[in-house]
Amino acid sequence: MKDKQIEKLIKTEKTRQKKVINLIASENYVSADVLAALGSELNNKYAEGYPGARYYGGNQVTDQVENLCRERALKVFKLSSKKWGVNVQPLSGSPANLAVYLALVPPGGKVMGMVLAHGGHLTHGHKASASGKFFQPIPYEVSQKTEMIDYDEVAKIAEREKPVIIVAGYTAYPRKIDFKRFRQIADSVGAYLMVDMSHFAGLVAGGAYPSPFPYADIVTTTTHKTLRGPRAAMIFSRKNSARQLPSVSTDTSGNASRGQQSRLTAPRLISDLIDKAVFPGLQGGPHINQIAGVAVALGEAMTPAFKKYAAQVIKNTKALGQELQRLGWRIISGGTDSHLILVDTWLDGKGLGGKEASEVLEHVGVIINKNTIPFDQRSPVDPSGVRLGMAAETTRGATEAKAKEIARKINKAWRRNLSK
Repeated sequence: MKDKQIEKLIKTEKTRQKKVINLIASENYVSADVLAALGSELNNKYAEGYPGARYYGGNQVTDQVENLCRERALKVFKLSSKKWGVNVQPLSGSPANLAVYLALVPPGGKVMGMVLAHGGHLTHGHKASASGKFFQPIPYEVSQKTEMIDYDEVAKIAEREKPVIIVAGYTAYPRKIDFKRFRQIADSVGAYLMVDMSHFAGLVAGGAYPSPFPYADIVTTTTHKTLRGPRAAMIFSRKNSARQLPSVSTDTSGNASRGQQSRLTAPRLISDLIDKAVFPGLQGGPHINQIAGVAVALGEAMTPAFKKYAAQVIKNTKALGQELQRLGWRIISGGTDSHLILVDTWLDGKGLGGKEASEVLEHVGVIINKNTIPFDQRSPVDPSGVRLGMAAETTRGATEAKAKEIARKINKAWRRNLSK
């Protein structure tokens, strides 16, 4: 590389990644083939529009790349192209989720999602996000007793609020999700069911976690977490789901309220509406090199080795949590069914704040992120817990024995700091 400053920084980051134990649940390590696709000449091509309907010439190859990616996306999750559509152009998870709302929820309409502090995502209706600024957020929480979803309470909130869309799938919730129950709740109030499987998509692809596809109307996902691809996103949507979209009327105070069903949008398929929301609604030309990287990762996700990987991720995460629990740290909800755990490091004032717990581990080469825990009394800037994930270390070959060794390393660092 001629630019020696950037070359040096890249080499430094490469060295850093090799030296640390990476327990950030939203990170992973891609293959050399994925990196090759990202750095290929596909980066040079502008491909605004969709395959067969581009606004620039010279897109014969890019059309093939995007179509192949879409075909693989459906195949890896065992979906029929007659029943499901998939858009592989979203640049990341946040605009993918926003595209769904833009397509299906009228301005001011109700979006029901889990509270960020309990494990939801900013784009599930938080006031700091566009999802909470342009749509009316309807929050739900986990049970204070179990620290897991209380589906009866979710049903009560949905019945009272009548949201346009209900979002399941989270950024810091370690347990399996009852998608069938969510489908029943959505049907009872005439809502769309959207599942954000960004964190566990690879586990679904590998058959290690329940699939949301039999129950959801829309499924969004990033591709760089457990799916082990580049930083990108996809939106899956049912072709045969043509629920009517509620219009929104405005009262004299300017507040949006649920109105009569809109006849204009009723004949349209969800997939058509979402495609238009992605382009031209939110984005211009897609990043074809990124899409090629996703296609490579999807191909890898269909191998027997990936299935073993997905199963091992969960085994390792369970082992990590169980060992930390044995060593005296409280695991939120008592355990995990996925690739991540939440740890209460504060322990009612007898432990460490999440910020300090994270910084202590970074000094010994373990990278994590501070995280709020349900009903946290501390600030999100320095919460009561941390989030740990085993997807990245499993990619590096970690087994349950290694996970327990990591837990002991974590405990030693935290205990040493407490004794000061």
